[in-house]
Formats: sequence, C-alpha cells, structure tokens
Amino acid sequence: MGDLGALLPIVGIFAVFWFLMILPMRRRQKAAAQMQAELAVGDRVVTSGGLYGTIARLAEDRVGLEIAPQVVVEIARGALVGKAVFDGMDG
Repeated sequence: MGDLGALLPIVGIFAVFWFLMILPMRRRQKAAAQMQAELAVGDRVVTSGGLYGTIARLAEDRVGLEIAPQVVVEIARGALVGKAVFDGMDG
C-alpha cells in the first residue's frame, strides 16, 4: 500500500498536466486542420505572420494568396491560422 501511495501524486500530476496542456493543444490542432481542409478559393484568411489576403488558388500543401490586386504570393497551407474578418479596409 505504501508503494501505491507514493505513486499516486505522480499519477495526479500527470493527469493535471494532460488536462491542462495536452488536451487543449490537440483540440486546437484538430480545429486548425479542419479549417485548412475546408478552405476554398475566394475565402479571406490571415497567415501566422499577420498577412491578410484572399485565396486565389489552392494546391495540396500550398495556397496562392492575393494580398493586393494582381499580387499573388504562394505560401504554405499550414501558415494559415484562420479565416479573416475584415473591418472595412480594402483588402
């Protein structure tokens, strides 16, 4: 019983770590993967670097992002962090 009592705090610390760190991280990764899978041409997005633009073309691992009229840059699909909500600025 003494060995089990000594192991219980370690198991408790692991459980707290799991629920506070690992589980939310997995949920964020799953949500990001779902968002990236649902992208379509014409969607307005923001990159991890803070660049806003409209998707001009899609490939499996890359995206053509129109950041200004007739200016399309190619970025990694994984660099997209979310769909953008524009605040009235032209973009």
